[in-house]
Amino acid sequence: MALKRTNVYADDSDLALIKDAAARMGVSEAEIIREGIHRIALAHRVWDEPFVSDEETFDLGGPVTGEDVRAAVTAGYEARERRNGEHAA
Repeated sequence: MALKRTNVYADDSDLALIKDAAARMGVSEAEIIREGIHRIALAHRVWDEPFVSDEETFDLGGPVTGEDVRAAVTAGYEARERRNGEHAA
């Protein structure tokens, strides 16, 4: 990937956050800035086509309630915590 130079103005507080993150991660400040630019650019991308077509979706067997979602997230969280607890021992 060819990189091009550009100038960006940033608040002192943002620059301090970038400096801290770079030091903590052991990468350059420029790498943190490049990653941030890339993530924001992708977040604001407009797709020409839908992410999935109707043929690629599946039936969940009926409406999914908020409680269904909470139960699934809770179960997934608890399973992850159990796995992490096993690895820590």
